[in-house]
Amino acid sequence: MANVTVRSWQVQPLSVRRSSSLQSFHGGPYLLTASSSGRAMRRFQLSVRGKMFVPETGGQTPEARAATTLLNYFTYLAVQIVLAQLEDYNPEGYKELREFVDRTPLKDGDKFCAALMRESSRHKGLAMRILEVRSAYASEDFEWDNVQKLAIKNQTRN
Repeated sequence: MANVTVRSWQVQPLSVRRSSSLQSFHGGPYLLTASSSGRAMRRFQLSVRGKMFVPETGGQTPEARAATTLLNYFTYLAVQIVLAQLEDYNPEGYKELREFVDRTPLKDGDKFCAALMRESSRHKGLAMRILEVRSAYASEDFEWDNVQKLAIKNQTRN
């Protein structure tokens, strides 16, 4: 296994180094590594499988948080798509949805759709349409493979 350099810090897989640098700290194994100049030391907690240990935040794993964030973003996109569709063929529906969007925060996509459904029977139809568009976009149009490539590419620029 090769060492990986992350911004001047050298991270070595657990299976490569089993020396005195491996210490137990707060119940988990840590690999101590120095910067390229040898001045500073940094601790990276490693899991048993040799991957970096990432503590849960807010009771969720990083992957679960990313999935939630993506779902909320897909809801935002679905609202924009439905608004664009309504603008052309149903100006009244467009106006109703635009007014609802303007007064209701879209931080949580599921809560947004639930609130839209409670508004009226017409709004319930709009909410169902948003949920359908969100599902179709996530399963058919979103380029999942590109996400990882772009995330890795963009983090190397920083």
